[in-house]
Amino acid sequence: MTKPTIARIWRGRTPRAKADEYEAYNYEAGIKPLIEKALGVQTFREDRETESEFVTISYWENIEAMSTFAGTDPTKIHHLERDSEFLIELPKEVQILRLLTSHGATGSESERFGLVLRSRADA
Repeated sequence: MTKPTIARIWRGRTPRAKADEYEAYNYEAGIKPLIEKALGVQTFREDRETESEFVTISYWENIEAMSTFAGTDPTKIHHLERDSEFLIELPKEVQILRLLTSHGATGSESERFGLVLRSRADA
């Protein structure tokens, strides 16, 4: 089973009043297509007093695999059609990190999809 070596992290903030609607829209328009390409995807939401922050982490075999989804520059943001309607500001970049180690399960379906990430020494 292919193991991820790269994590791509996207962050965006919405007004709290639009958070539920954005969550549903983001899942349909952004997360579903990402699930088809990445080795794994996690989404997070933090509700604050006046805004909600969304974080999406996708896991990739390598930069080349990520580029098949994100284009030749995987740090470039590809905004969803309605992002400007929801987001407080349009993110200018994503963060790309090398995955060094991971311990334990990363989600409820992680075993089923082979996403229990281990250090290279454990592989």
